[in-house]
Amino acid sequence: MLFSTNIKFLRKRRSKTQDDVATALNMKRSTLSGYENEVSEPNIEALISLSKYFNIAIDTLIKVDLTQIGEFQLSQLERGYDVHIKGSNIRVLATTIDSSNRENIELVSERAKAGYTTGYADPEYIRILPTFQLPFLSKERKYRTFQISGDSMLPIPDKSYVTGEYVLDWHDIRDRQAYIILTIDDGIVFKIVENHIDKGYLKLHSLNPVYRPFKIHVSEIKEVWRFVHYISSEMPEGMSMNMPREQQLIDTINDLKKQVRAIQMKLDL
Repeated sequence: MLFSTNIKFLRKRRSKTQDDVATALNMKRSTLSGYENEVSEPNIEALISLSKYFNIAIDTLIKVDLTQIGEFQLSQLERGYDVHIKGSNIRVLATTIDSSNRENIELVSERAKAGYTTGYADPEYIRILPTFQLPFLSKERKYRTFQISGDSMLPIPDKSYVTGEYVLDWHDIRDRQAYIILTIDDGIVFKIVENHIDKGYLKLHSLNPVYRPFKIHVSEIKEVWRFVHYISSEMPEGMSMNMPREQQLIDTINDLKKQVRAIQMKLDL
């Protein structure tokens, strides 16, 4: 029974004993033990009490195996982002976890982008994506990496891999920051964003001035990921095998400084 497994898992996750929880809920420890070991079934009053104590909806406690979802989604559930609590259309993000119950970073390559546009909410599709870990990223946040194409976000080069942090509440989108956005018509786009959610849209800008900004209505948006970093195999321009190593390093640093300044100038427009 998922309920018994879930309340035992949540109790241990909070480092609480059966006595701790039973005392907080004004019930006997033997009663709680019976629920956890499937010796007895809780009545409605007990279900409500346990739901309030763990801040997890009753439907979630009895229908979702909480041991199989990652820390990111658990923390979101405990903070109130639960479709059963809110009675809303909030979608639980399809994701994968590793053997240590840590959220994977799924990789959406250029070839997989078309499939992701339709399969983003399908756990079976997400499960077949390549996955990896980056130890310097937070274990309590959800990340996904997308391969971009084109030159609209230069100096970030074509075919780079950009990693984003999942944004649950779109009101948290910050102006003049970069985001990866899954849209209905344009698929995955990587842009600098102006947040006009209160008016029902986002305004998207490219770093490359050749491309004009455009608006996208919230009804066209499926997912938003805040840009964290990018990985590229492209070598900095101006590198030469005949150049002294020290000069190569100096030129590389200067080139990176120019790229950073260019990005900052675009963001300040």
